[in-house]
Amino acid sequence: MLNPAANAIRKQVLTEDVQLKLIPHVNRVAVTIRRLALAAIYQAGSGHPGGALSCADLLACLYGTELYFPGNNPAHPGRDRFVLSKGHAAPALYAAWAAIGLARHEDVVTLRKLGSPMQGHPHVLDLPLCETSTGSLGQGFSAAIGMALGLRMKRLSARTYVMLGDGELQEGEVWEGAMFAAHHRLSNLCALIDYNKMQSDDLNERIMGLEPLAEKWRAFGWHVEEVNGHRVPEILDALRMAAGVADRPSVIIAHTIKGKGVAQMEGNPAWHGSVKLSREQIEAAMRNLGVLAHEMEDWIHGRIV
Repeated sequence: MLNPAANAIRKQVLTEDVQLKLIPHVNRVAVTIRRLALAAIYQAGSGHPGGALSCADLLACLYGTELYFPGNNPAHPGRDRFVLSKGHAAPALYAAWAAIGLARHEDVVTLRKLGSPMQGHPHVLDLPLCETSTGSLGQGFSAAIGMALGLRMKRLSARTYVMLGDGELQEGEVWEGAMFAAHHRLSNLCALIDYNKMQSDDLNERIMGLEPLAEKWRAFGWHVEEVNGHRVPEILDALRMAAGVADRPSVIIAHTIKGKGVAQMEGNPAWHGSVKLSREQIEAAMRNLGVLAHEMEDWIHGRIV
């Protein structure tokens, strides 16, 4: 059951008082996402911890406040859509669902297990909450653009949000989609870029530089906001600004840190993916994230309610 407190702050006026009440809630959601995503990767024996940790605050703002589900029903035709185009961060997405009551914690830690719907990349046929399968970089972005166009054709007020990784921006399909969305003035579309400056093998700048990134998006006809992707007030303000743009799609460039929250992972591309966490490493990571000794087993096994 969806936590009603998490359902669409964007339908409210985001006064200073409302924001002050929201921030602790969103921060708690972000902590849960980080802890549960790492627990799932540990239990799976494989996964992508760096990018799951870097996007946790963005997902917390989306699922903790922004996404609107009419009647608290995430299957409602008038719901907001979210697509995780950087599908390898699936553990963070599943953890976000659990953090607001859309999934069970114990199911998240079945990540990549035989018969589990929680696979290494989101699969639309196994997960009712998943809008489309992703993992092949760039394709989720294209699908989200189609969703935004479809919502407008149906005269529905719902919005579409899509999260991309920075390495993903090296795909030509992304820029074709960006051009299409701007041409059709899809103001109901908001992209969020998890700009942690790293990808699978190394730093972006050593593989294929992205800068000047904001100028590129503006040149393609998008409204651009830049934020610290770990500062909740900045993210919420950017989402508000994007929702107010009426003549073009919006993109939020979120400057993040790979592995955010875990000292041994921060800023280290070696923690991008295909990583197996040892027992010592998962316990150290959980301690970094504030888990106490008597809570450790429950968090690692997804038994936290």
